[in-house]
Amino acid sequence: MTKRLAKIVTSGEFTLDGGTWQVDNNVWLVGDDIEVVVIDAAHDAEAIEEAVGGRRLTAIVCTHGHNDHINAAGALADATGAPVLLHPADTMLWEAVYGTGREFRPLADGDTIEVAGTELRVLHTPGHSPGAVCLYAPELGVLFSGDTLFSGGPGATGRSYSSFGTIIDSIRDRLLVLPPATVVHTGHGDSTSIGAEAPDLDEWIARGH
Repeated sequence: MTKRLAKIVTSGEFTLDGGTWQVDNNVWLVGDDIEVVVIDAAHDAEAIEEAVGGRRLTAIVCTHGHNDHINAAGALADATGAPVLLHPADTMLWEAVYGTGREFRPLADGDTIEVAGTELRVLHTPGHSPGAVCLYAPELGVLFSGDTLFSGGPGATGRSYSSFGTIIDSIRDRLLVLPPATVVHTGHGDSTSIGAEAPDLDEWIARGH
């Protein structure tokens, strides 16, 4: 069975701390012709469901709880019956979108999510948010970094529940130890690699954001 990795880009609003910004989000799909996992169901449940096609959606995985990464998860779960997975340290962000009436399945560091013979390893990487996670697929040589690591540096840490020191620790200790050839598929913008980003760690620390 052919393994498939796909990206769609959806657009909408990110809202936090009283501000609202227009954003484009990367939604990643990992699977084969039979089953698939969605990473970060953002903005447009119908477009994501169309990308899933007739395949079985086994999980909707949230790299963190900011509204622009979870705001289509509820509708997609309702349409497909797939569970939503999120680290519980981001419960307050989830409840800001969905209240207390909709539950999710908790993710924990070291969990594995299997789809179509591919293993996604959960790495808890707090900093951008307390419950931020990355998903590492060693067989594919790919890391799905959410908003923890981008082409050019760490995710933003200037808002509630975030910490620059914590995100630097997460990137240094959990991500930059991965093989340099590992492709990093991000939550926004272009992909990069561990090898491309690792040399700039000291520069990120020096600039402090």
